[in-house]
Amino acid sequence: MIALAPLRARLTPLATLIAVAVACAAGSAQAAGGGGTGLEGARGVTSGGAALGGLAPTRAPAGAIPGPPAKSARGTWLRGVTITEYWPAPESWFVGRLVKAPGLPGEHRIDWLYSAMGLSMEGEGIGLDGRMYHINALGDGGWVTAAGVATSPADDWSSGSPFWRAGGYWRDRSGAVTFPLQAGGWSAGRGRAYVPLPGVTFAAGGAPRLHFYQSIAVDPRVIPLGSRVYVPAYRNDGHGGWFLAQDTGGAIDGRHIDVYRSPPASPSDSGHYMTGKQIFVIRPHG
Repeated sequence: MIALAPLRARLTPLATLIAVAVACAAGSAQAAGGGGTGLEGARGVTSGGAALGGLAPTRAPAGAIPGPPAKSARGTWLRGVTITEYWPAPESWFVGRLVKAPGLPGEHRIDWLYSAMGLSMEGEGIGLDGRMYHINALGDGGWVTAAGVATSPADDWSSGSPFWRAGGYWRDRSGAVTFPLQAGGWSAGRGRAYVPLPGVTFAAGGAPRLHFYQSIAVDPRVIPLGSRVYVPAYRNDGHGGWFLAQDTGGAIDGRHIDVYRSPPASPSDSGHYMTGKQIFVIRPHG
């Protein structure tokens, strides 16, 4: 996950993007006669998948929850901190057709694999079977906008927000990105030409070092990786508000931490967003 973390440069909360994409795709499916009837219809095409959210938060054993830092603790209070949250992308939130995925058995939803809301951006996700999966190799090419125009984080996405990897999709009549829906039809007009993405692979499993409500992503220039961090706003999370700085991200800049958590119950829930908070940072020795 740490190697993939720079991809997680979200310009808009992940859940908000997914909610918009799902609603649009569901409407396209209905218009195409594919049986989608709004959000519920789009989600209802697959039975037996993992429930929204998929995995429950981990909890510390009874009696093992640490308290806040002592006054004599060797650390530093950092004020004016922005706190956001991120989570593995649940495949059950997506509406694309099931397709073969390089490196994985079976089939998975195409937008979960390649879109800017799924594995390719988030790095890992929860499959319909409730198991964790991650992107193993990014393959050739970067990102494109919904219009199919190349865009890059190197210039702050100056050509537009990322919508899809630079492959793994179809172009419609105007050259824009489109993909087949599980409910039938297409997300944005019938596909005319498929654009491959050579070299991309996926694999089973998630980031082994990251744990829900225990790991955070940081800007290592401000909070070194390996630091223990106390976040008073999370003191009732089951772990006493203590986290380990284990991840980074392109959107994590300055006094900003990103809390790794289990997915919320709905894609319309973008998680907590807090500003002006204070945290206590204990830097690693050596």
